[in-house]
Amino acid sequence: MNNTESHQSSHVLALRCAPISVVRIAFIGLGHRGRQSLGNYMYLDGVVIRALCDLRQENRDAAREILKSHHKPMPDEYGGADDWKAVCRRDDIDLVYICTSIRWHADIAVYAMEHGKHVACEVPIANTIADCWRIVDAAERYRRHCMMLENCCYDRFEMAALHLCSQGIVGEITHAEGSYVHDLRNIDFTKRPDYIGHWLTTGNPYPTHGLGPLCQTMNIHRGDRLERLVSVSNGQFNYPEVAGRDMTSECRLGNMNTTILTTLKGKTIVLQHDISSPRPYERRYLLSGTQGFIEKGSHGRMQSLIPGADEINEQEAFFARYDHPFYQTHGEQARQIGFHGGMDFMMDYRLIHCLRQGLPLDMDVYDAVEWSSLVELTSLSVRQGSVPVEIPDFTRGAWNELPRLTFAP
Repeated sequence: MNNTESHQSSHVLALRCAPISVVRIAFIGLGHRGRQSLGNYMYLDGVVIRALCDLRQENRDAAREILKSHHKPMPDEYGGADDWKAVCRRDDIDLVYICTSIRWHADIAVYAMEHGKHVACEVPIANTIADCWRIVDAAERYRRHCMMLENCCYDRFEMAALHLCSQGIVGEITHAEGSYVHDLRNIDFTKRPDYIGHWLTTGNPYPTHGLGPLCQTMNIHRGDRLERLVSVSNGQFNYPEVAGRDMTSECRLGNMNTTILTTLKGKTIVLQHDISSPRPYERRYLLSGTQGFIEKGSHGRMQSLIPGADEINEQEAFFARYDHPFYQTHGEQARQIGFHGGMDFMMDYRLIHCLRQGLPLDMDVYDAVEWSSLVELTSLSVRQGSVPVEIPDFTRGAWNELPRLTFAP
């Protein structure tokens, strides 16, 4: 099914489901990221871990140690290649939490929703437009939450900037820039075959960290929508050998991919991706409004020009004035418990809070697929000579029904 065909279910914008007093969770995928996330749940009230699923015994053992160290009951364990299906079919699971290899994200998410489960899935949620539509169709048909675990949307700086912009202080955001620059040249690709199959491909294979927070601030599918993009990659340099293979000749990613997106209302976003050059790590976050400007770069560097305030170039001063209410109430706990400065814990805390209260989630299925759709669309643009590519309207015309992004209390 695609966006031009009729659909029997209405959209799931601001979806509300029955409150769940105790959220029963299955973790599928217990590698490094899965175990980090499991650790967050040791500190959350109103949750119980029912199942652990991973192909590797050592990952399951490490997950059990986390539970044991926090005196939690031992969940059921699954290790077969197709056991994730049995997990999704259980009638004592409310939420399936997916941290597997990227190639399995869409299949598990759809199957879980078909069996009545809410879904939380690591990034990106899909590699193809076809899988994006499958996920949307399932969420709408079965009326289940499907949230992509884009933790950067809960970074303290991004949330403070979102809080500031929601008050109209910098006017209307007309242009934004984001990036994911991370030197991964030292990774042993022989032990990470998914990097070859996903990360080292044409276009931007990992767009959501940079794009997600910008889309939230610009109210994408909440009064505006992404319309088209143009993507360009430079030459291929510095790729390591993988099992004796020269990846420079095999991979078409290029060191730097730059994508320009336009919205229906004529706003622009510049997005960059680079994992193979010696540049320092950076998740750039830049907002240019009609009345002000905010930028966060690497190593805490920032600058801003905000009406009614002196120019603020220190993050702590910025937080003192504009910290998001979530960080005012739970920021210290998040920083003490979670990784990445607390944004991971804040994300998991908000997910469980909304499920327990029967509230709309902070990020919905349309966020998940819109941001993930760039994996295929940027590749398509690059391979065709950087031609403009249309971005599907995954809301099927409902993008203007919500006036702006709001967080349920």
